[in-house]
Amino acid sequence: MNKINVLIPAAGKGTRSGLNYPKTLFKIKNKEILLRIIELLKNIDNEPTIIVSPEGKNHIKKFLIDNNQKANLVIQERPLGMGNAILQFKDSLKFNKAENILLIWGDIPFIRKETIKIMIDHHFKYKCDFTLITKNVNSAYTLVNRDSENKIVDISETRELGLKPKQGERDIGLFIFNKDIVMSILQENLENKYGDKTGEHGFLYIIKYLSLRGFRIDGLPIAKDIEIKSLNFLNDLI
Repeated sequence: MNKINVLIPAAGKGTRSGLNYPKTLFKIKNKEILLRIIELLKNIDNEPTIIVSPEGKNHIKKFLIDNNQKANLVIQERPLGMGNAILQFKDSLKFNKAENILLIWGDIPFIRKETIKIMIDHHFKYKCDFTLITKNVNSAYTLVNRDSENKIVDISETRELGLKPKQGERDIGLFIFNKDIVMSILQENLENKYGDKTGEHGFLYIIKYLSLRGFRIDGLPIAKDIEIKSLNFLNDLI
């Protein structure tokens, strides 16, 4: 596990949820989403790196102190997209020692330990460069595209394509990947780096380039219904 560093993007402001604090601090059964994630992954990385906004930094710092948790906080100065947020890991104290990054969105509270274990075991057993958890759903906001050999070649985002969510395989916001490969691609000036609709630096666009360059990308469609729940609006978690 010393080859894995946990990265939690948690710079979301909670605007759509009507919150006046980072949405990762929203409590479910009296426990913050962020605390659930930290506890879930503590045996993998007991001092994760958390990407925070300038406005949310003090909220999350206080949360860590109140709950006796350790983490490296890195600031995303402006909300420029998930790819930009992930690149802030370069400012983490753990960056140079990291070999693989376990990336988990900061608003998904119900990931299971079993799912984490399966993903990590698969990643190392098959020497993957990028491994993710997926699920087939009726309304997918991201669409995993596979070729005739069932290999992942791309992941598209419906909002950037101007499409409504539709039936298909989607990611759930849980990944593990080779740090050097992915961080290098994120810094390249590539087509589709910035979303046509949002103008933000995305993340999932890199799948296409990983595939084109011959890197191994494995998607494991093992997620349970509960694991795909995330917090955008408060009723998303009902």
